[in-house]
Amino acid sequence: MEEGIPLNDEDRIPWLCALHDILRREDTSRQDTILACSALKKMYRRVLIGGASAIESNQPEQSGENPALKILFVHLDGPKDLIAARLEKRRGHFMPPELLQSQFDTLEPPSAPENFITVSLEKPLPEILLQIETAILQGEALPE
Repeated sequence: MEEGIPLNDEDRIPWLCALHDILRREDTSRQDTILACSALKKMYRRVLIGGASAIESNQPEQSGENPALKILFVHLDGPKDLIAARLEKRRGHFMPPELLQSQFDTLEPPSAPENFITVSLEKPLPEILLQIETAILQGEALPE
């Protein structure tokens, strides 16, 4: 990405599997965890929930020793021009603004039955944080 080349599934899957392993470790230790990443596709979110086996089965559910992780996905939604303006202000970030369109092209917004909330980036930051915090404390997805 730093070189202006968008990541593809082959680039992302090993990284998502590693993130799943971290989430699994924290869950096993009974630690609440917040992870920030751009899980743009439904498949990427399935990998975060179920690990590498979710790729082949097309399902996040696992039985036995490693049941699927319970994850609340927060979909930060906003118009491309607002996000572009924020990207332009970033300094020293690996994601160049030129790749924003590729992110929108890849995006598969979450939908039922995924456990998610959608938060508008057009809201003030304190409202955004309160909406996310409320959803986490309630332990379930909330309507917009």
